[in-house]
Amino acid sequence: MNNLFVKTAPWTDLLGRFLIAFIFVTAGWSKIGGFAATQGYMEAMGVPGVLLPLVIITELGGGALVILGLFTRYAALALAGFSILSGILFHGGEDQMQQILFMKNIALAGGFLFLVANGAGRISLDHRFARK
Repeated sequence: MNNLFVKTAPWTDLLGRFLIAFIFVTAGWSKIGGFAATQGYMEAMGVPGVLLPLVIITELGGGALVILGLFTRYAALALAGFSILSGILFHGGEDQMQQILFMKNIALAGGFLFLVANGAGRISLDHRFARK
């Protein structure tokens, strides 16, 4: 049974990276289309709307880097911090939905910390460039 996990590890690493980062790529992309509304929401939550371009770059860029497996540990560390910070700033409410969203952010941060600790795996640009 363990042999199965060893054989499939490169592919599960790739799929795991895609699944954990895809939410950030889609969220960053949607913020471009809803720029004014997102900026207004940020300001309503006490976060300067001028930071929205940085948020979009973090989500799109960090998500893409993790999916590609390029500078994975750095991108994952940035997205772990981003997940915790955005959970605190935007999902600190007491209602059940905000608590669920906060815990989702904490879980994402935990997944990213696994990438920080273990790297992207064999099917990644990090691995390809490290071999040369």
